[in-house]
Amino acid sequence: MIYETPQDWTDAPAKRVTFFGMSGLGKTRLAQMLRDAGGWFHYSVDYRIGTAYMGEHIADNLKKQAMQVPFLADLLRTDSIYIGSNITFDNLAPLSTFLGKPGDPARGGLPFAEYARRQALHRRAEVNALLDTPAFIDRARDIYGYANFACDTGGSICEVVDPNDPGDEVLTTLSRCTLPVWIEGDENHTETIKARFAKAPKPMYYRPEFLATLWRDYAGDEPEETVDPDAFARHSYAAVIDARQPRYAAMAANWGVNLRAEDAATARDASDVTAMVAEAIGKLRRRT
Repeated sequence: MIYETPQDWTDAPAKRVTFFGMSGLGKTRLAQMLRDAGGWFHYSVDYRIGTAYMGEHIADNLKKQAMQVPFLADLLRTDSIYIGSNITFDNLAPLSTFLGKPGDPARGGLPFAEYARRQALHRRAEVNALLDTPAFIDRARDIYGYANFACDTGGSICEVVDPNDPGDEVLTTLSRCTLPVWIEGDENHTETIKARFAKAPKPMYYRPEFLATLWRDYAGDEPEETVDPDAFARHSYAAVIDARQPRYAAMAANWGVNLRAEDAATARDASDVTAMVAEAIGKLRRRT
């Protein structure tokens, strides 16, 4: 790790951290807390995915929808209007809408082949956005004068890395320039997140082989155009979250430290966050 002891972290003139874990446990809140204190650059991996790597695909999808409306189609053909997404740190809806869900088109579903294609685009985009971290560290320092850096990852980071491979490109890159910190939820957090998702299913990324298994087990012999997209998402989410937990744990064990979500939730300001990270480093050193 780039900070071997709590004192290394505390005394470091440049503190650099990568938060990872399940969505909804406070990664973005901690990163924003650091940013709002001043002196910290907040790098949102999901924002980078949606703007730098998926922006054109998102815009093209919007244009396809607009071309189905004759009035808008004529304006688009003559370059009389501009259609684009308005992704922000706080609103990533254009990205999730593009990712979509498989199933019945009448209920907003996509053909499974198209859905799998978009999943592949997202995987490549997420890997690229994660690998951009060192460049953004330099950019934050050289352009904006920020020495401190918080990388705010998406919940699917564990799906695009192999935490047990010491040569994993993404994890090697991140650990060389930041301290990976797992925001670790317990069973209560997991059940809360599952219940929240069940009320409002959202698109998400799956590992290809895992997605194929989930789809086969759920759809069976049912024609894909009759599958309820939201029902499939609800069915799959619990399995995905359960499968991700050990992957996060391996990332923390092999590449970084862990911070309990219940402790992270008590952070009031940037000093609390940095103190918690120091404590997490100390706990790791005491165990080893």
